[in-house]
Order: sequence, then C-alpha cells, then structure tokens
Amino acid sequence: MSSAAAETGATRYIPPPPCASKNGLYKPSTPELVEARLRARQLMYKYNNTLPKRETDGNPERNAILAELLNVPVESLGEVLIEPPLYVDYGTNIRLLGSFYTNYNTCILDCALVTIGRRVMFGPNVSLLAATHGISVKERQSGWERAGEIVIGDDCWIGGGANIQANVTLGRGCTVGAGAIVTKSFPDW
Repeated sequence: MSSAAAETGATRYIPPPPCASKNGLYKPSTPELVEARLRARQLMYKYNNTLPKRETDGNPERNAILAELLNVPVESLGEVLIEPPLYVDYGTNIRLLGSFYTNYNTCILDCALVTIGRRVMFGPNVSLLAATHGISVKERQSGWERAGEIVIGDDCWIGGGANIQANVTLGRGCTVGAGAIVTKSFPDW
C-alpha cells in the first residue's frame, strides 16, 4: 500500500481472483487471494456501518464504498440498493447488470463469477454460494477448494432465506420460494 493510501485509510486495489469454471479448483491460501479477501472485509465493514439515510436522499457514501468493493464505476449503481449487512468473499467477481434490490443480510461467496440480471429482487437472508468443496477428504486436506459460476437472469425474485448453490443458472423470470435450496438450473419462466 502506498504511504498516501495508508495515511487516508484507503484500501489498495487487488485484482479479482481468477474466476473458476464449473467445479474449478483453486487454492484460497495463496497470498493474492488472502489479500483480496482482507480488502473485501475492510470494505464490507465500512459499507455495513454507514449511517442510514432516507431512500429518497440516496446514500452517496455507501454507493462509493460498494463501487470500490465491486470494482465498478459508482454511476453503474444508480438503480442498485443493497441493504446492509452485505457479506462477500471478494466482491470483484460480482456482476450487476441493472436494477437490483436486496433486503438485509445478503451473502455472496464470489469465488467464481456471480452474475445478477436486471430488475432482480432478493428477500432477506439470501445466500449465493459459488464456493464449494470436493467430496474427497484427500482433496479437502490438500487445501484445494472448488467454485462454480452462478447466473441469476433478468426479472427474477429470490425469496427470503433462499440458498443458491454453485453451478446454477436461473433463467429469466424465475421465482425462488422462501427457504429454498437451489442445486439445479432452471430455464426462463
């Protein structure tokens, strides 16, 4: 971190980890990934502890932190409202394609690319878990983990407490009931 960044408390940009493909293996203990997760945790702490404002007034401070976390221009978040707390692994593997609302306590483990379409809404306590583990004990003991992409299509509604697993694609217009555990993909509508 540069001395100027250290003095202001700014976080140093860390490139996103390589996106894993379907059941892609990666080592989360590599120094780059450890640093990227630390960066995300520091930004999540800032985001989750910002002072609430009236929705009609917007929240420029919160949006600036979210833009840094996701590594996107703040202007791209004009129709995005993520109620804190928000939890991510990296933040930089999350792609928001348009307007998006999520209620409190969203968890996105973005060890692989997580894409969220336009006009998507989440209830509270929704988890998108691109991280997974092998079923082989030897694989787990070796320190390798697995990850697979998640895609949420346009116009989807994800009910409170739903859990979307790695390697799942939800087509356009899907509704996921509260408390569901989604392990398979679904086509449009």
